[in-house]
Amino acid sequence: MDLDITTDRGVEVDPQILSTNVDDILEDDEIDIVIELVGGYQPALSFILKAMKNGKHVVTANKALLAKHWQELMDCAHRNGVRICFEASVGGGIPLLEPLNEGLAANNIETVYGIINGTANYILTKMADLGLDFDVVLKEAQLMGYAEQDPTFDVEGHDTAQKLIILSILSFGIYVEEEKFHVEGITRITPDDIKFAREELDSVVKLLAIAQLDDGELEIRVHPTLVPQDHLLASVNDVFNAVYMVGDVVGPVLMYGQGAGMMPTASAVVADCMNIIQDMKRTVDYGPATSRVKKVKDMSRVECKYYLRITALDEPGVLHSISGILSDLDISIESVSQKKSEDDEAVPIFMVTHHALEKNIQEAMKIINKLDFVKKETVLIRLLE
Repeated sequence: MDLDITTDRGVEVDPQILSTNVDDILEDDEIDIVIELVGGYQPALSFILKAMKNGKHVVTANKALLAKHWQELMDCAHRNGVRICFEASVGGGIPLLEPLNEGLAANNIETVYGIINGTANYILTKMADLGLDFDVVLKEAQLMGYAEQDPTFDVEGHDTAQKLIILSILSFGIYVEEEKFHVEGITRITPDDIKFAREELDSVVKLLAIAQLDDGELEIRVHPTLVPQDHLLASVNDVFNAVYMVGDVVGPVLMYGQGAGMMPTASAVVADCMNIIQDMKRTVDYGPATSRVKKVKDMSRVECKYYLRITALDEPGVLHSISGILSDLDISIESVSQKKSEDDEAVPIFMVTHHALEKNIQEAMKIINKLDFVKKETVLIRLLE
């Protein structure tokens, strides 16, 4: 079913089987599997629920719908004895979700790190390769079709967050809505940040989805991250995606491939259909039977190293004031570098902290950003170790 059944799709299809009326599909008893690629929340949700209530299996790539209506969709599938499959919703054509749910079922997953938005990864890669500003690379990405005309969903981290919700369900057996964890995009990253990371910290900047379980407490977040060059994820560039997982039995696993696009998505969708066809009566549960998560860690309690870029006037006492504020909040400085000013202009001060509490670093940023000699909002990037 499509509202447009006249445009040439490059494939010969008998016009008799085309329809602009969705009920021709949902109410046809001879159709066993419905594929939903509409996207968004409505009418996709209504279509999928009606299909399952009519005894049809569903294949979808709709990560937004799954992330928002997970339990409703799963309950409907169970009540009606059908399956809903969604391999294409995370990682595009990468065989990721079924291997995670079944191939790694013998493991307690401990860590999930993901580069799972091709648009953001392409932009950061080109900024690093060419030394260009975010806005310049974004326009190029839009011209090439890698970014939407309204790229907010991708560059502000929301697409990544929705995919992380699905990964967390399959990995840890818990649904955490996006509003309950930290989500931050890449729009404030500059070539200066990327250059300092490469030259001084031997790291690259990636928009990272992070979910890790420690003693029953789940840490879940999305934000730009400095990834060491020797980490497997550091070499994931352009529009490619990758998910790095650690299981208590198997150890580290990396799944890598094209995260979006017509053909990679089609690969995953058709694979789901073939999976269902092999056993039409089989039902599938997603995630561990019993979740080991006792609570979700509040972002304020996260502890890591931080990179700071503070834009300030080159005056006596500036570094002393900033370091004093950090010290008062139990934040110690590992390294500091400052450019020389020209014509009394504000210059960047680059700092890397030792391990510090997120709550303290955020309080420090509020105080520092109000100082008279600080001329721009401070940029903060967390380090992956």
